[in-house]
Amino acid sequence: MLVSLLRNQRVRNTLLQVLYVGSLAALVLACAMIARQNLAQQGITSGFDFLFKSTGWDVSFSLLPAAPTDPYWWYFLIGVINTLFLGTVGLILATIVGTIVGLARTSSNELAQLLGRTYVDIFRNIPLILQVFFWYAVITHLPTPRAAHQGFGMLLTSRGLYVPIPNVGGTALAAAAIAVIAAIALPVWLGRTSRLGQPIGERFGIQLAGSAAALACAGVILAVGRLPDLPLLDFPALQGLNLKGGLRIPPEFSALAVAIAIYGGSYIAEIVRGGFKAVGKGQMEAALSLGLSPWRVFTLVRLPLALRAMLPILANQYVWLMKATTMGIAVGFSDFFMIVALTINHSGQTLEAIGILMAGFLAINLSLAAVFNRINKAIALKGNHLRE
Repeated sequence: MLVSLLRNQRVRNTLLQVLYVGSLAALVLACAMIARQNLAQQGITSGFDFLFKSTGWDVSFSLLPAAPTDPYWWYFLIGVINTLFLGTVGLILATIVGTIVGLARTSSNELAQLLGRTYVDIFRNIPLILQVFFWYAVITHLPTPRAAHQGFGMLLTSRGLYVPIPNVGGTALAAAAIAVIAAIALPVWLGRTSRLGQPIGERFGIQLAGSAAALACAGVILAVGRLPDLPLLDFPALQGLNLKGGLRIPPEFSALAVAIAIYGGSYIAEIVRGGFKAVGKGQMEAALSLGLSPWRVFTLVRLPLALRAMLPILANQYVWLMKATTMGIAVGFSDFFMIVALTINHSGQTLEAIGILMAGFLAINLSLAAVFNRINKAIALKGNHLRE
């Protein structure tokens, strides 16, 4: 009977798969047991109890309150939020830069094409870490606070960029930020949703009203959450040898954001150029023959089709740029990777800390990829549109 079972192709394939998975599981288990034995011989206890112990050290940048008495798990959360904040700012700036350069490369102006191609050839071929060091050196060699560059209420110094900040509570400030994000996202949704009876190309008034309503909500939230007996905006000013007031953006964050924007923008520019080149000339000529203006041809025909072509590659680039935030350790930025490195140095829990680091980045990048896959599925044309 055993021989007859082994002659069955399905049974043989199942047995081989079970043998393969079992071998991998045995190998992982053996490595874990050997690592645990080696750690025990060195007096290092394994486990995650260290997460609830106080760190005893501080971080240079944090969007959340931090103190040396805080536990390790709180510092891991600070690192994740710092990484997400840096990644979000870097991705937005890289998208803006890449879109501008990509449009320049697809324009009919030869000078714009030359400038776009030169930009891509230069910044795409210089390693990111070198660009981070370069911009960090530039920023840290800016004038001292007493000779700071001033403009629009902002001060630019070697200690960072100081910008005005509203004198409102933290909850109100977060709610106002969400309202501003809604003011940007709401017109996009109103322009694409099928729930409105108005044609897609004739919704400019509704989109403008939605954005204005969200901005009005942000203004009301700031007015209600304003701290008593203080002006609405807290402007930075020189007091003695230092700057007081406002919000300080440290040089480490600025250097990383600029480097990611410039380096990532060079890749996104090529993605944008390829997306627009993928749109057939016949489709644009057909739109022009219907009497549409060049701007409406761009917004209703060329841009949507280009987005469908570039979105899958753009998602991969965004995931890569999010992982590039780990360059922050080179200039001392307190991102997730640096928090894990400091944790290993102070607690000795190497395997546990690296496991948390891997799980954190896996969750971040899988979530980012899932969002883009959902968007790509939502805007995908049903069927083979080339034969319609």
